[in-house]
Amino acid sequence: MTTGKKILIFGLGKEGASAARYLQSKNEVTVVDQKPKEEINQDFLEGIDSVSFHTETDLPENENFGLIVRSPGVRPDNSTIRKLTANGAQLTSPTQIFFEESPARIIGVTGTKGKGTTSTLIYEMLKTEGEDVHLAGNIGTPMLDILQNLSTKSVVVLELSSFQLVDLTKSPHIAVVLMITSEHLNWHTDEGEYQEAKTSIVKFQTEGDFAVVNDDFEASKSFSQKTKAKVLFFSTKKSTNGTYLEGNNLVSASRGKIIGANEVLLPGPHNIQNALAASAAAELMGISSENIASVLKSFKGLKHRLQLIRDVDGVKYYNDSFSTTPETTIAAIEAFDEPKILILGGSSKNSNFKSLAQKILSTPSIKALIFIGTEAETIKKAISQEGTFGGKIQEGPKSIEEIVEAAYNLAESGDIALLSPACASFDMFKNYEDRGEQFIKEVEKL
Repeated sequence: MTTGKKILIFGLGKEGASAARYLQSKNEVTVVDQKPKEEINQDFLEGIDSVSFHTETDLPENENFGLIVRSPGVRPDNSTIRKLTANGAQLTSPTQIFFEESPARIIGVTGTKGKGTTSTLIYEMLKTEGEDVHLAGNIGTPMLDILQNLSTKSVVVLELSSFQLVDLTKSPHIAVVLMITSEHLNWHTDEGEYQEAKTSIVKFQTEGDFAVVNDDFEASKSFSQKTKAKVLFFSTKKSTNGTYLEGNNLVSASRGKIIGANEVLLPGPHNIQNALAASAAAELMGISSENIASVLKSFKGLKHRLQLIRDVDGVKYYNDSFSTTPETTIAAIEAFDEPKILILGGSSKNSNFKSLAQKILSTPSIKALIFIGTEAETIKKAISQEGTFGGKIQEGPKSIEEIVEAAYNLAESGDIALLSPACASFDMFKNYEDRGEQFIKEVEKL
């Protein structure tokens, strides 16, 4: 464990707070955040003592730190961080500390979307055979919170975002690379930087490690050229050396049929990709095909990710609030053949909506669009530039009550009402969870 250092933790979100709790007993810890202490989420402050707090503007200029712990939301090239590292401070992160100090075997999962679902599938598959397995990372549990519970017999499944990977100098024993498109372009300088940030998941692997790589996306496939590990591909389009979709079956190259695609409980082609990825990783860990299949038959998915709320008069209401990019909304559209009322919009992530517009116009089962939020006009313009939508359009709901009312009025028995916004949520809601929770509560009132 890191001891005897003067440490600055930069950013007191969930992971920064976890780092403070982990490091405070044996180091001199200072926390700096954009917000003053009294405005920080009080849940984050729980268990933190003997730590001094500053905002970035009132951090004493003469302070010399040995170590800076960068929280995931803070860019490594932040001007204050650059100044402190120029004075001799070493830059690290909670993720880097975990990789350096964990005795456990690590399975890391990254991708633009699907990493939470895939991480959880792997975790559930490993649990079937009694592994000492833990699930942490971007999915919600800070990895430093579990570090003291681990041994050399433990396995940790980590969901890893580009924010966590951007300056990581170690890689997991098994790296899982899902679909990689574009994301977080309000944080990354461009698509290239975003994709490059994720390469840390494979870049530092050795010949004794494994990379499970999506063969259907060129950006993902390129990761196979950046690792020394043995690469196993997965694909829904062709046979591979790992796992693949053949007809209506999920197949392992080494074991044969795993499960029929229609037996996988999670809806949508994108979840077949997630199932193939998880199956390949679990197989590498020695989990039987029978136990892999049993999880795929029973796993209902994560909250806010194509989550069925309820059936009201024959209309199924789905909460896909986690969908904050055009690519994931396209995947949601492809998940259902039924007539759909699609709820779109929110706050900007500087996304390009051209491909989503083309998908909407080429999908006859989309019978109505409900536009919400500040990005509504941007999406409408993208659609109009590609053609003319023939269904109904509802514009301008200002509250969750009006959104659900609009969906209820447009829907008929046999339809699906789908909240899959393709945008962030900060114009009308606290975050995507708040958006999803409010949607759930309002649907439950119907």
